Amino acid sequence: MHCLSKPACLAVAASAGLALSALAQARMPEMQQAGALHYRCGGIGEDESTAMRAAMKDYPLSLLFAQRDGAYLANVAVEVGSGEGISCFTANGPICLIQLPAGSYRITATTREGASQTQAAEIGKTPHQLDFRY
Repeated sequence: MHCLSKPACLAVAASAGLALSALAQARMPEMQQAGALHYRCGGIGEDESTAMRAAMKDYPLSLLFAQRDGAYLANVAVEVGSGEGISCFTANGPICLIQLPAGSYRITATTREGASQTQAAEIGKTPHQLDFRY
């Protein structure tokens, strides 16, 4: 493709970027709700995994579940607790993006085999990522 002017090139580049962003959003799992928090879990398949990883910066909390060798895990029972109570859900993919208010949280993740880990997170202005490796 040959652009005749710099503004035309910028317009084409911007529209291509928007198209790629829309494509990535189209591959995102649907938002779910558990108590006061909203979440989306997924990351199965390369396209969805790429879209989920790119979106981590847009969520206060993101979780990643994997084996020690790096293989992703799914069907992990998750409890997100705070002074306001506990929200529970099953992560049907290795990546969870969570919308929740600022505050202190304890996140417990338990695999189908019963291996459990608990981590703390202080949610504020910057995104927070927790890795659970089993």
